[in-house]
Amino acid sequence: MPSIADKPLSPIGMGLGSLTHPGGHPSTTSAIATLKAALNQGCTFWNAGWIYGTPTYNSCHLLHAYFSQYPEDADKVIISMKACFDLGSGTAQVDAKGVKENVQKCLAVLDGKCRIDVFEPARLDPDVPVEETVLAIAEFVKNGRIGGVGLSECSAESIRRASKVFPIAAAEVELSLFSTDPLRNGILEACVECDVPVVAYSPLGKGFLSGQWKSVEDVPENDHRRKLFPRFQKEAFEENLKLVDEVGKIAEAKGVTVAQVAIAWVRGLGSETAPVVPIPSVSSVERAEENLKAVELTAAEREELDEIVKRIEVKGARAPGRFAKFLDV
Repeated sequence: MPSIADKPLSPIGMGLGSLTHPGGHPSTTSAIATLKAALNQGCTFWNAGWIYGTPTYNSCHLLHAYFSQYPEDADKVIISMKACFDLGSGTAQVDAKGVKENVQKCLAVLDGKCRIDVFEPARLDPDVPVEETVLAIAEFVKNGRIGGVGLSECSAESIRRASKVFPIAAAEVELSLFSTDPLRNGILEACVECDVPVVAYSPLGKGFLSGQWKSVEDVPENDHRRKLFPRFQKEAFEENLKLVDEVGKIAEAKGVTVAQVAIAWVRGLGSETAPVVPIPSVSSVERAEENLKAVELTAAEREELDEIVKRIEVKGARAPGRFAKFLDV
């Protein structure tokens, strides 16, 4: 079984973003119940972030609360922490000084309740060498304060360059039936070459493949996706539902949900040396029970899904324009 920081890596991880999202999130009590339900289902990879929330309430605060209540669980999970990016100003803080400040503030809030097994800059900066960023994080690994170094929204070149200066514990990229770039841009090959597990964020296409939406009106008007993301604009949204409908037919025939099919497709892209671990965002116990249940696809079902991806073009860029320069750095 693959592992990170000497802890077993579950086939499906979870993203903690929706549990502390400033646009609306469950109570801390409900969020703790969701985390406990996820662990009970065998989900041992938790993808957290300082960027998931506000400076006064984000994943670090939630994890502090969780492990204060369940200290016995601290050694059972792999905590991956994203920071070093300011969503408001759209700036990366990945020089040596920025990395140090970000690691220290995460550690201060966690206050020893759990270990950061992987620390990763949420975005790299094209103007800062990846080697500088990685070596700054590596100092905290060498002194035992964190477990390992990760990368996020990285290119194949950055994975190779980073791996030459320090072992990379994981590479996080957007990968789903809606976002298939890593199948063509060399990232999966670089991860195999460097023995780096792939963490697939947004495996449900930022919610499209949850199967919950039938029109753009189903997405709350104040939802940040509807306000910021090109794929959520009305014309693009309606076109993108065609892909969801096709996946839905496979799910219905199989007797599972659209989300479970989508996550299974992503998970099946992995290899022995570079497993792909999808991390669907989980916002409730019910979603944990659905999205963290591993479903197996037949070869014929995978072929059908591959054909759907080739046949139906996803409309709209995968990120807002102001963040474009931080993609695939």
